[in-house]
Amino acid sequence: MALRLTGACILLGGKELIRPFSLDIAAGETLTLMGASGAGKSTLLSFIAGDLDLPFTATGSVSLEDEALGALPPERRRIGRLFQDDLLFPHLTVAENLLFGMPRGPRAERLAKVDAALAEAGLDGFGDRPPHTLSGGQRARVALMRALAAKPRAMLLDEPFNKLDAELRQAMRDFVFRHIAMRRIPCLMVTHDVADVPQGGRVMLLRNGEVTDA
Repeated sequence: MALRLTGACILLGGKELIRPFSLDIAAGETLTLMGASGAGKSTLLSFIAGDLDLPFTATGSVSLEDEALGALPPERRRIGRLFQDDLLFPHLTVAENLLFGMPRGPRAERLAKVDAALAEAGLDGFGDRPPHTLSGGQRARVALMRALAAKPRAMLLDEPFNKLDAELRQAMRDFVFRHIAMRRIPCLMVTHDVADVPQGGRVMLLRNGEVTDA
């Protein structure tokens, strides 16, 4: 399933913050968009996700495998997101955080999926723990597994490794990119750090309102 932007343009006060551009991201691919702070990278992700706030507006289209998403609210687009902050619910346990993102179904089946996700993330036995007792890397893994539990059709990464220390960053990058590739999910990542780019991955630059190949 490919993620496609066609003639995407972000406007601020009627002026083009990002000039019209198009791109395709293949299933299982992570494409990296790099640019300076304030260039509009995160705003572009909000346009794709369907939660772009005023004063920003946008033109152009977003589609997944030729299904236009423009008329769909964010919850029906099934696009997962990871941010700099893990955004785990502090009043819920790790398991409850994962259950929150999971589609409805028999409780026993959902609990079994939680256990499987925690095992996959190397967090066996962590289900009953509150998020504040986890390390930064553990919290980041839970945030990813919660996003994947919702069975997203695409992923958006907004500087997701920025707050991890140097020792954890590479391990977390490998973990995230491996799971995206395994699930054949198209992914757009925005960052300002070239070290975040997956090995051999495509890179595009956002500079002075233009999106170009690196």
